[in-house]
Amino acid sequence: MKRTSLIFVCSMLLLILIVFDQCQNRGNKEVTLDVNYSTPPKRLSDYHFFKGEMNELLPNNRVLPYDLITPLFSDYAQKQRFVWMPEGVSAKYTRDEVFDFPLGTVLIKNFYYPYDLRDQSKGRRIVETRLLIHKSDKWDALTYVWNEKQDDAELNIIGANRNVEWVDLNGIKMHDDYSVPNKNQCKGCHGFNGSLSAIGPKVRNLNHDYDYVEGRSNQLARWASTGYLTGFDAAANLSNKVAKWDDSTTGTVELRARAYLDVNCAHCHRPEGSANPSGLYLFYGNTDPGKLGVLKTPEAAGSGGGDFLYDIIPGHPESSILPYRMGNIDPGKMMPQIGRKLVHQEGLDLIKTWISSMPQKASIKK
Repeated sequence: MKRTSLIFVCSMLLLILIVFDQCQNRGNKEVTLDVNYSTPPKRLSDYHFFKGEMNELLPNNRVLPYDLITPLFSDYAQKQRFVWMPEGVSAKYTRDEVFDFPLGTVLIKNFYYPYDLRDQSKGRRIVETRLLIHKSDKWDALTYVWNEKQDDAELNIIGANRNVEWVDLNGIKMHDDYSVPNKNQCKGCHGFNGSLSAIGPKVRNLNHDYDYVEGRSNQLARWASTGYLTGFDAAANLSNKVAKWDDSTTGTVELRARAYLDVNCAHCHRPEGSANPSGLYLFYGNTDPGKLGVLKTPEAAGSGGGDFLYDIIPGHPESSILPYRMGNIDPGKMMPQIGRKLVHQEGLDLIKTWISSMPQKASIKK
């Protein structure tokens, strides 16, 4: 009996030590990625992008956090973004487009809702994590949906709906039937000349300071010092940045509206995008008033444009198609058609203010 008891106690102690060791080392493993995968990992934790408790989203070695000056609206979801690259490679600088990323790059975007925007210490619910992985000569989009325990996320290619609730800054309880896109829907926004592409990591979107654990510094300078970006000249890009859409100190109403349209609409509304046939080009560098929609009749809006004749009528947002579609939640009329179910009222108000400020016989400033 004594020997049996001793063996049992020793076995239990060994089990405890094993579990303790696993807990201590969880997340301390290096990032694991086989870019030649035919079947992607089933769980987000399999990559080891984060250390410690998964839902804290603490970046592992070489996983670098970043954000965008003006982010995409996704039904009021907040986001934490990260980038990871293998040792010995880096992205190449391009002035106006997405960086030329090397094989093995992973862009990581986590979508979450704080329970109470007035006090984020009350916690949050992470809904999904989207990965954009540079495989060979193409990008692959993968989505991982978080479980109820918030300790991991599982691969999902068919899409999903999640009921989310939060309290906004005014103390109003909000609700959304949040949609996780299926794999094919990713092409709707990330399509560029017929291929999948990254959208956000451009100089103009990243060119501002970020609060890193080590201190506040410019994101592009940090990418360069980390070895993640080559060819970047800070002095030549001082003014190469968009305005922050909801911060009037960063630019005029026009510049903030253009920044908002650039990140929310221009991935489709540009010559290389899926909305090319519309002739409506909303990317930041476009200065042609007609192609921006000023007194432009729609090419292919159909019933989506309501009874309105022009995309934008200067001075008259109430008669312009652009804000009409932004303020619609009818699937056949709303824009964007993917990525939202709610109206972004604050963004819509900005676009209306911009259109209202346009002199009726003036063109957009170049």
